[in-house]
Amino acid sequence: MARPWQALTKRRGGSRLTRMDGFQKLLTLLLIVLSVFMLLPIVYIFNHAFKPYHELFVYPPTFLVNEPSLQNVNELLAVTARSTVPMIRYMFNSVFTSVLAVVFVTGVSALCAYPLSKHRFPGSGFVFAAILLTLMFAPEVVQIPRYLVVSGLGIMNTYFAHLLPLMAMPIGVFLLKQFVDQIPDSLLEAARIDGANEFIVFLRIVIPVCMPAVATVAILAFQNSWGNIETSALFMLDDEMKSFAFFLSTLTNNLANNVAMQGAAAVASLIMFVPNLIVFVILQSKVITTMAHSGIK
Repeated sequence: MARPWQALTKRRGGSRLTRMDGFQKLLTLLLIVLSVFMLLPIVYIFNHAFKPYHELFVYPPTFLVNEPSLQNVNELLAVTARSTVPMIRYMFNSVFTSVLAVVFVTGVSALCAYPLSKHRFPGSGFVFAAILLTLMFAPEVVQIPRYLVVSGLGIMNTYFAHLLPLMAMPIGVFLLKQFVDQIPDSLLEAARIDGANEFIVFLRIVIPVCMPAVATVAILAFQNSWGNIETSALFMLDDEMKSFAFFLSTLTNNLANNVAMQGAAAVASLIMFVPNLIVFVILQSKVITTMAHSGIK
C-alpha cells in the first residue's frame, strides 16, 4: 500500500502532465530534440579521437567510429616521448596557471564589482561603462599593449606572465555586479551596525549571495586559461614554461602534408576538451542560475 505522501506525489506528477496543453507538449519535444542535437559535437569528438587512420580520412566522413583503436593515443605518446620537455611539465604549467587564474580572476572581478555596485564614487558610472566597452575589442587588438606591459614589468618567462593578461575579465565584472545589485542595502547596513567591517560584509554576505555568478566566472576563467596559447607564444622564451595547449597546437604545424599527426591531434583535442566538460558539468546548475538572474534587479 502506497504511503500518503507517495500517493500525493504521484497524483501531483500526473496532474502536472495532464495540465500541459498541446503547445507545451510540442515545446517540450522540441527542447528534447534540441538538447540531443547539441550533444552531437560531444559524441563526435569522443568518437573522432579513437578512429584509426582509414576512418579519419574516409569519404563521406562517418560520425561514429566503427573500429575503435588506441593507435592515436600511442601516436600522441610517441610524439611527447620525443619532445625535449616532458609532457608532464606542460601539463603542470597548464593546471597550475589555470587554478591560479580561477582564483585571481574571480577575486579581482568580485572586488571590482562590489564597489561599483554598493559604493558610489565620482566616476563610477564611467568606470563601469569603460569596462563594458572593452568587450567590443577583439583579443588581437590588445596583443601589442599586453606585450609592452608584460615586458615593461620584467615578468617575461615567468608564471606571472601567464596570469596577468588574463586577470581582467570584463564579462566577469558585469555578471558579478548584476548579482551584487540585487543585494538589499539594508542587509549590508545591518551587518555594519552589528560591527562588521567592509571585508567581513564582502566575504560573508556578498560572496555567498553571489556564488552562482562566482561559479560562472570561475568556469569562464578556467576555459580562458586552459585553452590559452597566447601567453606561451608571446611571453614564454623557454619551452618548459609553455602550456600544454601550446604544445598540442604545435603537433600539426609546419608539416609537409595534412595527413601526418592527425590522429595525435584528435586525441589532443579530446584531452583539451574533457577538463572543460568536467568543470562545466560540476558547476552547470550555478551557470543556469546566473543566466536567470543576471538581467534582473
